[in-house]
Amino acid sequence: MSGSQQPHTERRSRTRETIDNLLAERQELLVSFCRLAGVEPQPEDKPPGAALKEFCQILVDYTAAIHFEVYTRVAEGKERRELVLSIAKESYPRIAEITQRAVDFNDEYADVGDDPPSGSLQEDLSRLGEEMALRFELEDKLFHALLSRG
Repeated sequence: MSGSQQPHTERRSRTRETIDNLLAERQELLVSFCRLAGVEPQPEDKPPGAALKEFCQILVDYTAAIHFEVYTRVAEGKERRELVLSIAKESYPRIAEITQRAVDFNDEYADVGDDPPSGSLQEDLSRLGEEMALRFELEDKLFHALLSRG
């Protein structure tokens, strides 16, 4: 491999690793979401408040990760591919809105104790789930562009 190809290959490898890590964290978020929503069974030894707190922590970690791992790279000018820049510019405002909604959800529910309020939780969780599904679609477009050869 020539010297000029090696940095490109290393960047591509780091990008793949970053995206793989984000997708693994997304999977963890989805499992936690499904358990909290009652789609998947909750471990018997975990009180509802602990499950909610755990979900909130994963949610905050995941939503922040793409900003630090991907959008910072774009903002700092480390990404030059037009397709990636175009998708990032198009999707970032909506992703930022959804991030704020996730932060708001966390602020509302992260410290509720062992017995979370059940009244608005399911409705808020449902709305958050819809927002996160849209976010995942936007992220997937960006991930695809980041992994493309163009």
